[in-house]
Amino acid sequence: MTDFAASKALFHLPADVIYLDGNSLGPMPKAAIERARTTIADQWGEMLIRGWNDADWMSLPGRVGNRIARLIGASDGSVVMGDTLSIKVYQALASALALNPGRKVVLSDNGNFPTDLYMAQGLIDSLKQGHVLKTVNPEDVAGVLGDDIAVLMLTQVDYRTGRMHDMAAITKKAHALGIVVIWDLAHSAGAVPVDLTGCNAEFAVGCTYKYFNGGPGAPAFIYVRPDLVEKVRPALSGWLGHEAPFAFTRDYTPAPGIERMRVGTPPVIQLAILDAALDVWDDVTMADIRAKSIELCEQFIAGVERRCPMLDLVSPRNAELRGSQVSFRFDDGYAVMQALIARGVIGDFRAPDVIRFGFTPLYLDEGDVEAGINILADIMENRLWDAAEYKKRQAVT
Repeated sequence: MTDFAASKALFHLPADVIYLDGNSLGPMPKAAIERARTTIADQWGEMLIRGWNDADWMSLPGRVGNRIARLIGASDGSVVMGDTLSIKVYQALASALALNPGRKVVLSDNGNFPTDLYMAQGLIDSLKQGHVLKTVNPEDVAGVLGDDIAVLMLTQVDYRTGRMHDMAAITKKAHALGIVVIWDLAHSAGAVPVDLTGCNAEFAVGCTYKYFNGGPGAPAFIYVRPDLVEKVRPALSGWLGHEAPFAFTRDYTPAPGIERMRVGTPPVIQLAILDAALDVWDDVTMADIRAKSIELCEQFIAGVERRCPMLDLVSPRNAELRGSQVSFRFDDGYAVMQALIARGVIGDFRAPDVIRFGFTPLYLDEGDVEAGINILADIMENRLWDAAEYKKRQAVT
């Protein structure tokens, strides 16, 4: 069994803070400071440009990718790191459309994270080949799959509510209709068990600053199913995705395997920090993470519903249909969250009226959850949120 008390000790957690927002930005592993110092002072500082060879910076995207692969049910050599999640969405969708050229519909759901839809629409507008983006309610996805759809692009766990798609079942049905499938794992990688090999999806993408605790701006990842990767055309033909980047030839030839999905210079310092953050996972199993996160979520839901009846649960009540987050609806949700933050309970707000809380057993326990419930109940029962200073919107919510 995973020793979560031991994993909690590996994180820097500010005093008097109950951190329920790791589903948005994970806290800092203590090892990150020393890894950053070593990378900056000892490698960049002393090695200078020699660090690309002497510190093996160039292989970081693949090496760290293999560590991510283990946690999302993928094989070595099928995941590579770099760029932002938006870029990886664009890459995956462009490649997926090229694999299914006879069809013109990209299907997603209207609960998908907006950037995925923005990137899809932007790509479609640029291609000018008659593609259309279609969105439906999340619960209707399986029922509208048809042989006119080129690509199904879904986020497994809804960023607002935590509602979770059945990845295996939907992928199987899509494949039976000749649809290429992309999964965005931003809110599931590191939070719920994922089996990319088992579900056989063609592509997956995700970020590492949430449940993998890689820090703000940590690089994203992309997965390509191994049997397809040599057929995939990289739409963003960056020089580090070339088979021989330092040959400096005029024409682009994609690198073999997943390396072709690299684009530009890797963010070495961020990758080094992420590599250190992933050490936490060496003694953790996803099954234990999932079981404990369900316990913490159930504890929070029961306590909040008992003491704060004015809050409406919008996350699925059935834990099997929910990721590792819990959301409630309240008309003045923004003010409630600001009042919570002022009291040291950090969650976040999603427009128009959702307060959202993440439960990560790597550094949260039952005592943290109970303390968070008590503070939220005090704020709601005594209307402490109803103050002018809590209603002034900040740039980031």
